[in-house]
Amino acid sequence: MSMTDPVADFLTRIRNAIGAHKNSVDCPRSRLKERMAEILRKEGYIAAVSTRDEHYQGVISMTLRYDNNNVNAISGLRRISRPGQRKYVPAKEVPIVRNGLGIAIISTSRGVVTDREARKLGVGGEVLCEVW
Repeated sequence: MSMTDPVADFLTRIRNAIGAHKNSVDCPRSRLKERMAEILRKEGYIAAVSTRDEHYQGVISMTLRYDNNNVNAISGLRRISRPGQRKYVPAKEVPIVRNGLGIAIISTSRGVVTDREARKLGVGGEVLCEVW
């Protein structure tokens, strides 16, 4: 069965794992999802990212990050640009998520970057999701 929105599936798997208090979550691998997971790791929302060659596509395994009170580092995830309604922004209108407390992941001509990096590079692009 084909998947119409792999990015939404990626975010939903993370959201469901957080709701179930799982330590890790696996999802099918793609370069876009690998880059998004690496951004989440670099920004401190997840603890670790690894890839495995299983099946024909491969698997991304992410270790979720919890504090001492068993509260996850991710409070919320939201898909912005969808297959039926793409959301593109110019460089001067790159969104600021939760007054700088969250991040927006943007697909630009220079790769997949956070909102801060997009502003620094002076590029716009497709706003994939927001994480806070």
